[in-house]
Amino acid sequence: MNSKVAAVTAPLQERASTRDDLLTAASELMCERDTLLVPIIDIAAKAGVNSALVKYYFGNKSGLMRALLHRDLAEAVTQLEALVEMDIRPTAKMRYHLSGLVNMYFKYPYLQRLLTATMRDETEEVRRNMIKSYIEPIHDAYKRMISEGVAAGEFQSVDYKFFYFIVIGACDQIFSSREVLNYMHGVDRIDDDIRRSYTEQMIAVILGGLMARS
Repeated sequence: MNSKVAAVTAPLQERASTRDDLLTAASELMCERDTLLVPIIDIAAKAGVNSALVKYYFGNKSGLMRALLHRDLAEAVTQLEALVEMDIRPTAKMRYHLSGLVNMYFKYPYLQRLLTATMRDETEEVRRNMIKSYIEPIHDAYKRMISEGVAAGEFQSVDYKFFYFIVIGACDQIFSSREVLNYMHGVDRIDDDIRRSYTEQMIAVILGGLMARS
């Protein structure tokens, strides 16, 4: 690499790193505090940068939150679309998806709350973009997986638009309602053992309602 290319590449890499650091800091703070209400100054401090850089990279806190949603949801949609294309039985495909969805919320417990807040509070343009980029692909994947399962004789016919809400609610609720889990059952932290137990029971309930009757 010549000196001119190196001089341009280094600042680009540095900018990308700072931007990613801010996203990671916001994600980690929302996980630690179990809230979306994390001040910009705290995010910048955790990332080790000046808070003015939030405006530089994202415009404002809302821009940072949208960028975080794009980062996390793009990963989820890419994995789901790859799963839909796999040559495996529909029941196994659905089981993998449900398990993966719980793992995603375990990693990013704020994710569904952030999506809901964005869909409620942002502009119509932002909402349309979210629907087109992330929610429609999930709906389409569910429609295809259910249709394949019905055709294979493994699933009964269900309405995929309702299935979306059933699945997202079942996979997310334990993470977005951790205070209820704490007050009702004295569980103040969702660890791997709880995640695995919840995943197994949730999959049994969802698949139990989805499987074709003999």
